[in-house]
Amino acid sequence: MRPKLKYAVIYRHRHEYPVLVMCRFFGVSRSGYYDFVKRIGQPEHDADLAESVRECQRITDKTYGYRRVWKWLQDRNVRRNPKTILRVMQKYGLLSEIRRRRKWVNLGQQVHKYENLLNRQFKTDKPNTKWVTDISYIHTKEGVLYLSMIRDLYDNSIVAYKTATQQTINLVLDTIRLAMKKEKKRVAAELQLHSDQGFQYTSQAYFKLTQSYGITPSMSRKGNPYDNAMAENFFSILKTECIYRHKPRTISEAQHMIDDYIYFYNHERIQIKTGVAPLTLRHSA
Repeated sequence: MRPKLKYAVIYRHRHEYPVLVMCRFFGVSRSGYYDFVKRIGQPEHDADLAESVRECQRITDKTYGYRRVWKWLQDRNVRRNPKTILRVMQKYGLLSEIRRRRKWVNLGQQVHKYENLLNRQFKTDKPNTKWVTDISYIHTKEGVLYLSMIRDLYDNSIVAYKTATQQTINLVLDTIRLAMKKEKKRVAAELQLHSDQGFQYTSQAYFKLTQSYGITPSMSRKGNPYDNAMAENFFSILKTECIYRHKPRTISEAQHMIDDYIYFYNHERIQIKTGVAPLTLRHSA
C-alpha cells in the first residue's frame, strides 16, 4: 500500500484509534501524516501543469514524449523543467506509447546494385540533396496496405508517398514521380536517393527512372538495415503513434489514417532537434 493510501486510512479512523499507534502499525511517520492532513482540501500541486499536458496530448493524439511536450508548452509560455513534465506525465498517465521495431523482409531477385554513397551520413544543410526511401506495410482485416515514401534528410519531411494493395515496382516508381513533380524546381543538381536492396530498387525500371531524372541511387549494404535507418525511423513513428494504437480494420481506414498522420507529421509534429515541424523548417530555408 502506498503511503498516501495509508495516510488516508489513518485520517479516516483518527477518532477511533490514536494517530501514533496507527502510524506505527502502518510504518509511516507522524510528520508525513500531518503533512497529508494539511494538503487535504487544497488543489493538487501539479493539476494546472497536468491540464496543459493533457491538452497537448489531446491535440497530438497522445503521441508526444516529454521533450516534445516541453517544447510545445514553451511555445505557449509555460516554462517548466523537462524532468518535471516527465514526472507529471507519469503521475497522470499522459505518457506516449513505446515504439516497436519492424521486421525486415528481403524480396525478389537483384538486377542493379549501387554503392552505399549515403554511408549513414544522415545530415545535410540543403533541401532535396539527400532522400531516403522504403516500403512498409499496414495490416487490416481486409488485407495488407503497402506504403512507399520518400523522406528528405534536410528537415525529415515526407516529400511524397503512395499506397497500394500490392507491393509492386510501380508503387516505388509512382512515389518517385510524385516527389519529382512536387520538388522539380527545387531539386539539387546532385540528388542522392538511398534505399535498401528490395527488388523494386534493384530493378531495371528503377534504374531507368532515376537516370531519367538525374538522380544518383545509393543502396544499403546487404544485411545492414541501419544503413537506411532514417526511413525505418519514420515507419516506426507512424506505426507507434498511429497504426498500432488505432488498429485500422479496413484498407480505407488505413489510407485515411496514413493521410491524416503524414499531414500532422509534416505540418504540426514538433521535432526535438529543431523545435519546429518539418515543413516549418523547410519553408524557412
